[in-house]
Amino acid sequence: MFAVYADSFSTQDPLSGLVVGERPDPEVPPGWTTVTVKAASLNHHDLWTLRGVGLREEALPMILGCDAAGYDEEGNEVLVHAVVSDPDWSGDETLDPGRSLLSERYQGTFAEKVAVPRGNVVPKPASLSFEEAACLPTAWLTAYRMLFVQGGLKPGETVLVQGAGGGVATALITLARAGGLRVLATSRDEAKRARALEIGAHEVYEAGARLPFRVDAVMETVGRATWSHSVRSLRPGGTLITSGATSGPQLDDAGLTRIFFLQLRVIGSTMGTRGELAALASMLDATGVRPLVDRTLPMDQAREALAAMAAGELFGKIVLTR
Repeated sequence: MFAVYADSFSTQDPLSGLVVGERPDPEVPPGWTTVTVKAASLNHHDLWTLRGVGLREEALPMILGCDAAGYDEEGNEVLVHAVVSDPDWSGDETLDPGRSLLSERYQGTFAEKVAVPRGNVVPKPASLSFEEAACLPTAWLTAYRMLFVQGGLKPGETVLVQGAGGGVATALITLARAGGLRVLATSRDEAKRARALEIGAHEVYEAGARLPFRVDAVMETVGRATWSHSVRSLRPGGTLITSGATSGPQLDDAGLTRIFFLQLRVIGSTMGTRGELAALASMLDATGVRPLVDRTLPMDQAREALAAMAAGELFGKIVLTR
């Protein structure tokens, strides 16, 4: 079958290990099923895989991709939940110490078909296109969990989203506005600040700018470049939710004094559960809110799509279609 996969690693030139070609049809263990992929969205996880982060060399070749929407074996329109937990695990899949994501231990979604546990198949609302639905399982699910599960935010509260532009950040802005929150966003890029206003931010600021008031919560996905600003932007008792560190995890100043003196909460968040993915899909179906798709490309143009993401030349999600 057609597939986009990694056959080697390179930290300096990750796309050098990318292959667009043919791979065997997926093996389907007991309790698993296949989904015929119609659309799959890109995540930074795909670039990390090409750099050799989170993937053993003996696992190569590995088909890339965590997210997909398509048809199940009965012809139903479905979403693929990317978190694969141990078959004996019960409860929140993200807390399973043995969990993995598609394209880590199991072949990913950038292919004609993907094999997944039957429990990882979620019905797709008819109101969502395949391209829109393919944006949900990683970036949008991560944003949903940050805001409403780990953050527990309520209508009327204020939230700061750092680094507007990427898939998670644009999802955070859109979902926060739909959930009745007052949304502030930052970006180094003036054009991205303008776009952030268009998709739902109430106010935008340059990265690192002093805010006119302190916020109830900060959504942090950038890491080193924005961490200090995030901590300083919180009201006493406020909450910082972190789900990534695209600028690096090594902090110049963790702000520990401010954290304990102001009794701030710092909470980690990773992906989301199958039930939360279903709830997110229902929320979008009910509200009419839709993922922001930066561009849609045929899957055989995956190299161009990954190069654009690596260069930061996007606002929203890049989607590959079959």
